[in-house]
Amino acid sequence: MVVGTPFLTVEQIQNKNRELADRISADYRGKNLLAVGILKGAFIFFSDLVRLIRVPLMIDFIIASSYLKAETSGEIKLHYSVREEIADRDILLIEDIVDTGITLNYLRERILNEQPRSLRICTFLDKKERREVDVPIDYVGFEIPNKFVVGYGLDYDNKYRNLPYISVFKKTA
Repeated sequence: MVVGTPFLTVEQIQNKNRELADRISADYRGKNLLAVGILKGAFIFFSDLVRLIRVPLMIDFIIASSYLKAETSGEIKLHYSVREEIADRDILLIEDIVDTGITLNYLRERILNEQPRSLRICTFLDKKERREVDVPIDYVGFEIPNKFVVGYGLDYDNKYRNLPYISVFKKTA
């Protein structure tokens, strides 16, 4: 298996995170923000992003999965859900990558059923070519082509999450 050269460098990632945090900080000034990270993939992006947001916030997490190695199973498994109160809160759902949109739409609907004041979605990577479900995304780090990527929290079989950059993953014999 080959990880290859960086597709997105550490510097590109840091610059984009500052840009996203500036927009989010402006949009949530004076609001009751609850930032919700979708684990496992978003843990690094989430951590970097919330430390750059300049408004008071609370954090929580959701653990959901639909992937087996490099392929989506189509079945969403919710392993852990938000414990903070959602009703009448401003929720920012933070995801690592949106491709088919199936998992994100499922989580979005679950949160909306709890009647938040507002719900916005931030994703680090957007793979529009694979979209099967149209889900509104308010903040996008990078649009990427239909390539399987690893690093910066994203994995192949729970490996490569610790790479500080994004790389296109190529499986070899």
